[in-house]
Amino acid sequence: MRNNRRDFLRITGLLGTGLAGGVSGFDAKGNASLSGSAPSSPNQIFNMCGYAAPKMDVVRIGFVGLGNRGGAAVPRINHIDGVSINALCDIRPEKAQEAKDSLKGSAHNPVLYSGKEDEWKRMCERNDIDLVYIATPWTLHANIAVYAMNHGKHVGVEVPSARTLEECWQMVDASEKNKKHCIILENCCYDFFELLTLNMARQGFFGEIVHCEGGYLHDLAPSLFDKNARYDLWRLKENATRNGNLYPTHGLGPLCQIMNINRGDKMEYMTSVSSNDFMLAQMAKEAAANDKIFEPFVGSNFRGNFNISSIRTHAGKVIVMQHDVTSPRPYSRMHVISGTKAIAEKYPDPPRIAINRDGWVSDADFKKLEEQYTLPIVTRLGEMAKQIGGHGGMDFLMDWRLIDCLRNGLPMDNDVYNAALWSAIAPLSEWSVAHRSAPIDVPDFTRGGWKTNNPVDMSISHGNLTTVK
Repeated sequence: MRNNRRDFLRITGLLGTGLAGGVSGFDAKGNASLSGSAPSSPNQIFNMCGYAAPKMDVVRIGFVGLGNRGGAAVPRINHIDGVSINALCDIRPEKAQEAKDSLKGSAHNPVLYSGKEDEWKRMCERNDIDLVYIATPWTLHANIAVYAMNHGKHVGVEVPSARTLEECWQMVDASEKNKKHCIILENCCYDFFELLTLNMARQGFFGEIVHCEGGYLHDLAPSLFDKNARYDLWRLKENATRNGNLYPTHGLGPLCQIMNINRGDKMEYMTSVSSNDFMLAQMAKEAAANDKIFEPFVGSNFRGNFNISSIRTHAGKVIVMQHDVTSPRPYSRMHVISGTKAIAEKYPDPPRIAINRDGWVSDADFKKLEEQYTLPIVTRLGEMAKQIGGHGGMDFLMDWRLIDCLRNGLPMDNDVYNAALWSAIAPLSEWSVAHRSAPIDVPDFTRGGWKTNNPVDMSISHGNLTTVK
């Protein structure tokens, strides 16, 4: 066991970083990482929280990754005025062409990049692109984001934005050095109940928030073995080689906004525990019996069915996260906000709210709360977003908000610090799971900026409203 543990520490670069004792992962400034690297400087280069880039009349976009997420984003963004889709990139030529075909009848005539693994570099080097929209497999997210920012582009990158702490710091450094936005495309931050509870929290409805709960409980097991669902079975490979909370941001992102993480509070340390795998190994054996493509997965040390991670913040608050993408169960992101005055729970549907120990409010009172606290972005665009689609409309609200902020030179709701922090929970959880749920410090990607950073106003009244076709 000692040899196995030493091998793990050597492979992940933990020897010599202060992590081998399993007590603390980082110094007070978060300068160590699980890969043995550190940020380029202990001091912030430039604070991207609240940064407003110069406004632009037209946002020129290049897309990388045109499968499930990226392929749906192209026609969705075509509904927004003030954009020019100038390039489409996917290693599969047919996917790039399908995305271009979805724009028929529009004014867009994008150049296609495909066929080679590094074609995205050529696209990022173009001078007529302002925003690179990244929806590739996870292993490419941070690499493309950093390259694009270093070539003068803003970035929207799908979740998780990075797989390692080294990649997280690379994104932070590139964003600060180039003064380019690196936005995590966390659509759940723009779901309707999440936006409602965000405004309620900011208006003091919950009182002092004590703890929040979030997660990603989604039975994806059959699709992991679907050769047509994801290119090169990339997500099955993630689940066959890593053990922890691999997909934290859907549940975590909205909670961090509500709790002002990175903007008045910060995460301090976390622990994580995983169950055994009770399903994927057997499914791999059964799949391999019918198709040789699955033979390399037989005998893999699959991620455990269920993971639970607990995070304590500097202000003494607690976040509980769950992850399970293989057990047969109803979908849930939990989304629980518990404060000194009220509590809200999104799942199971319908959502509910309780005030001052008086029990859950009636449907009529819930409706009154919705009317009082619904944000302008939902009032103005909510019904249209539902019609255009994308996970019930939240994808479109996310895209619209990104484009509107760029066009009007407004600060972003989410910045590179959120992209790094929310994504970092995955490798941190892996380390804790591998060390019998030992606590590990969470790095401060703001490098002290959280003490003075302020939440971004999500009202749309102070900018020119970007119209929708």
